Amino acid sequence: MNIRSASITAVVLVLAAGCARTGEKIGGASRAVSTGQAGGAYPGRNQGKYDLENSEKFVTMNFRAQRSVTASGIMSHPLDDGRLEVAANLRNRLNRRVEAQVQCVFKDIGGFSTGDETPWQTLILTENGQETVKFASMNDKAKDFTIRVREAR
Repeated sequence: MNIRSASITAVVLVLAAGCARTGEKIGGASRAVSTGQAGGAYPGRNQGKYDLENSEKFVTMNFRAQRSVTASGIMSHPLDDGRLEVAANLRNRLNRRVEAQVQCVFKDIGGFSTGDETPWQTLILTENGQETVKFASMNDKAKDFTIRVREAR
């Protein structure tokens, strides 16, 4: 076989392989294209894996906060004007002073943000200390909430 016929054969094989349908066997081996699956719609990946903010009342936003701050005694109640008030006891789990930032995201009955997020406020927790933080929504659309904590930089 000369060089010209070998290059023509190579071009034909490349074109034939490029025209193969996804999942079709080529030369005894499965071939995957960029999606890795045959055509059609695909479900999202990790839909229920990293969605704690959708199901929990208290979440930590980084590893250091997860290790140092915990919440207990979270409660909420509607105010006379229909707004939602939230209170939580945040506790320092470490034997050193912790500077954390805390925020509350208010949500409607469907679990979607009402656009009413409190600004991050700095909270200094003494060694093994506990502080109560309170939040109030700005409107009466809030029916649920998530308290978010991150350790200050």
